[in-house]
Amino acid sequence: MAGHRKLGRNGGHRRAMMRNLVTSFLREERIETTLTRAREVNRVAEHMITLGKQGDLASRRQALAYIWDEDVVTKVFATLAPRFVNRTGGYTRVVRTGFRRGDAAPMAILEILP
Repeated sequence: MAGHRKLGRNGGHRRAMMRNLVTSFLREERIETTLTRAREVNRVAEHMITLGKQGDLASRRQALAYIWDEDVVTKVFATLAPRFVNRTGGYTRVVRTGFRRGDAAPMAILEILP
């Protein structure tokens, strides 16, 4: 994806971290992380739900290429995508929660809308 934040990591570590965060987010439907990470995860998660709405084999393979867990991909295609059939975007929300105690990093909760 073009135009991403570096998040203080090299390319391989950043891709692995993003894949882990997106997989966890789609599994749990709600995570708390830093605001910048939440915004990046939001972009990718919205794209994965859009792939789920397309529902074809090529879309499933694209999702499987990014999401670590096959059960999460099944959840996206079977339960999350049908939830948003009448919506063209905006499947998630980012809510600021304050600042982290150790380094005062801005924190946020990222959640999938009901």
